[in-house]
Amino acid sequence: MTARRTPASDPTARRTAASEPTASDPAASRTTASDRAALDIQAYRLRLPGTARPVLAGVDLTVAAGETVALVGESGSGKSLTSRSVLGLLPEGATTEGAVRVGGEDVLTMTPDRLRRLRTGTAAMIFQDPRAAINPMRRLGDFLTESVRLNGGLTAAAATTRATEMLDAVGLPATVLDRYPGQVSGGMLQRVMIAAALMGDPTIVLADEPTTALDVTTQAEVIALLGELQERFGTALLFVTHDLGLAAAISDRVCVMYAGRIVETGPAEALFERPRHPYTAALLASTPRLEAPGSRLAAIEGRPPSLRDEVTGCPFAPRCPLATFLCTQQEPALLPVEAEPARRAACHHSDRTGEESADA
Repeated sequence: MTARRTPASDPTARRTAASEPTASDPAASRTTASDRAALDIQAYRLRLPGTARPVLAGVDLTVAAGETVALVGESGSGKSLTSRSVLGLLPEGATTEGAVRVGGEDVLTMTPDRLRRLRTGTAAMIFQDPRAAINPMRRLGDFLTESVRLNGGLTAAAATTRATEMLDAVGLPATVLDRYPGQVSGGMLQRVMIAAALMGDPTIVLADEPTTALDVTTQAEVIALLGELQERFGTALLFVTHDLGLAAAISDRVCVMYAGRIVETGPAEALFERPRHPYTAALLASTPRLEAPGSRLAAIEGRPPSLRDEVTGCPFAPRCPLATFLCTQQEPALLPVEAEPARRAACHHSDRTGEESADA
């Protein structure tokens, strides 16, 4: 597993120092960062047929150029739907509100032709299980080159050259182009998936649990590879995972998702050291710890709200040890945490959460 990123190893920081004038005005710096955002999701709501409430309910999420943002939460919280929305991969019958901007363009209003070009250039996805995402009856060379030939305008020769370069970048020989998926290992196949994601020179890569189907050793290799490639190509990364340890190790910022909402966001180190939302604190408490082998894991009592039911107030209130009457009546907004402007929490009692976590 790679070590937690430090400011000195942050590719965004290095590029900023090398290519941009120093801004003495903090507001000017924030404006510059916003202008170069690779992904900007604002007030995004996604509703599916037959549900009583939106599956995604007002998601706000940004990823700056060169930044790694981890999106964490329980299964069913909306992580994968959020990442797939960036490519316009929506379920049939879905209706949307808000904006999902990639490089300043709103994916939700793109024409089908523009959306196809987005998927083969500006944004790319690394799926969870490479064997489910790659046609086992076709050579890997066809998988790597097809999209850039059909939608990227490259000739067959140019596409093959590009594929060879990307295979070399992920540590694989050109001979892989002639192999079928069943002729390579799972780790090699996930490297092929990463190479495919880089074929169109994307500004942002969406990694949807890309190491879940791999053994621990291969997981570590793939994570290290993603970090190396990100620094080399300057690509932004939205990393979807349920593994909090992994999120802490690789991300610059973390967004915690619950019931289709972002409930807490902030720098990875600060968020994990002192969570400001009871759900984040509960997730951390339920994580196995090497320093306490054999200890009983804490469980989050109850279940997330069903999509068949309307939700009044905070959706986490029925499971929250800090819930009050206010929590059951009024949904908290995602607001800056006092004295920590880089962090936001959607909790009426974020101050109490911080105090309890600090004392733990």
